[in-house]
Amino acid sequence: MSSAAATLPDRPVRPLPAWRRGARPYLLVVPAVALTIGILYPFILGATYAFQNYRATRPNPEFVGFRNFERIFSNDSFYQSALVTSQFAIAATVVETLLGVGVALLLARSTAVSRVLERLLIMPLMIAPVIATIMWKLMMQPSVGVLNYLLSPFGLEREWTDTPRAALFSVVLVDVWIYTPFVALLVLAGLRSLPRSPFEAAAVEGAGFWYTFRHLTLPMLWPYILVAVIFRFMDSLKVFDVIFAMTGGGPGDSLMALQVQAYQDAIPFSNYSLGQTYMFILWAAVYVATRGLIVVLAKAQAKAAGV
Repeated sequence: MSSAAATLPDRPVRPLPAWRRGARPYLLVVPAVALTIGILYPFILGATYAFQNYRATRPNPEFVGFRNFERIFSNDSFYQSALVTSQFAIAATVVETLLGVGVALLLARSTAVSRVLERLLIMPLMIAPVIATIMWKLMMQPSVGVLNYLLSPFGLEREWTDTPRAALFSVVLVDVWIYTPFVALLVLAGLRSLPRSPFEAAAVEGAGFWYTFRHLTLPMLWPYILVAVIFRFMDSLKVFDVIFAMTGGGPGDSLMALQVQAYQDAIPFSNYSLGQTYMFILWAAVYVATRGLIVVLAKAQAKAAGV
């Protein structure tokens, strides 16, 4: 018997039952719903603890209203923490943005050297921030650190973390080293996506680099820069790892940022409600700052699009 004769006839394809077709859209949103629940549940639980007196010695907390907020806002250490957090976030974001834009402009032309440097730029982002901070902490040791050894011929040796100002400079320096490549790569992607015709027309007209950058590159690149600023400023307000690994919030309490203060109250002192209150205040600050920057971004995108 031939193989063609042995082949069974094709069976007609049965349509899916109506209930299975109706269930498909709901099955597609299950991962999104699960992710939303996984995010909202810890947030709502933490916000609830901010209005209770939950701590290790009181496993059955009671509702205390705004007492935790009153305690925080009446303490001078909160304003010191808010000041340190703001100083760090503004300094790190400004320096990283300026350096990132400069590096992106240097690498804008696709050459063999720029392609190699692009890959080297990713290296700091591949290192965990805590590990990178410990590396820099070892290099900043006054007696055995390599930084003072390299700077000693120029008379620039310094105590990197012994004073509040020096410690703030050091943690900003480490953060800049880690995250400037992120800004540079983001801005570089924006540079390479810009239309070439305006730049070619400017070159024909004999426009110089500064004129082209000020009147063409920067206005069209501004939305990409703002996206980088939003990401870095939002992340810098939540700083914990770099400061905690470098100084633990010191010297003294001079670098006790909001999230470091929240950790100190919640873990060593076991006052979970007070720590969650700090985190709730920090969330509100990040939300307000991000919303303001998003409004600026929307205006910049509309202006760049000619709307």
